[in-house]
Amino acid sequence: MAFAEQSAALADVVAIPVTPYDADGGVARGTYRALLRRLLDHGVRTVTPNGNTGEFYALDPAERRLVVELTMAEADPGTQVVAGVGLDLPTAVAAARHARDAGAGAVMVHQPVHPYVSPEGWVDYHRAIADSVPELGVVPYVRDAALEGGPIGRLGELCPNVIGVKYAVPDPARFAAVARDAGLDRFTWVTGLAELYAPAHWAVGATGFTSGLVNVAPRVSLEMLRALRDGDFAAAMKVWEQVREFEDLRAEGRSANNVSVVKEALAAQGRCRRDVRPPSHPLPEDRRARVATLVAGWDL
Repeated sequence: MAFAEQSAALADVVAIPVTPYDADGGVARGTYRALLRRLLDHGVRTVTPNGNTGEFYALDPAERRLVVELTMAEADPGTQVVAGVGLDLPTAVAAARHARDAGAGAVMVHQPVHPYVSPEGWVDYHRAIADSVPELGVVPYVRDAALEGGPIGRLGELCPNVIGVKYAVPDPARFAAVARDAGLDRFTWVTGLAELYAPAHWAVGATGFTSGLVNVAPRVSLEMLRALRDGDFAAAMKVWEQVREFEDLRAEGRSANNVSVVKEALAAQGRCRRDVRPPSHPLPEDRRARVATLVAGWDL
């Protein structure tokens, strides 16, 4: 895809597939492809393997490469694959180049994992990754409320292949200011806080949102997208009300159960095992029952 097409593909539900495990604890290859196929068959066209809901930080390098390769093997010709990369700079560059060689069209760069991140260093980190794969679209993942719009705009000036920003600070006013200071029209702005923040962020400039819930109920996430595109915020908020408790369970304890809730819902549907890797943990019995009850009435 050209960068313009990649940018347009981000203005959508950006699905973050889970990484299912087999009985021996390894990546369940066939199950992963089946879960991805379900998303694509429901109309999802943009996916991020190795995102947070895919347990990026719990996978080893070979497993992260495998997940990208499985995604490319299952993806349809029009699927936009935005592979997650990150960690130390050499590792991130190597992962970006692997994603390129595997056929992905873009990479999403997880926020730098470092106790000391300067604005200039943030630009340098992302520029090095973007420059290493000039053919790919690049999407920084911003979770730092202290990062202002200026460095993001500077990165866009230096790197034409930085096409979008995944913004995950739970403050719509802050998002509105950062997006405008960086360049509202320069980037495709994707809220990285899923369905609960999609209406608020959409109202001030986002045109896409990431989703882990889409693994469980693709029609529900796509229904919210349609409502937001139509400017029907009342309809979007009906979806918001439907998924609120599910997403609140994921957010408990500083998102300790973010992946566990999604995998529990998939396990209740018989689609994959509930297993997650430390430092995540499977849900206790009372939460398992509540998740199953919540999703039982959804249009799946």
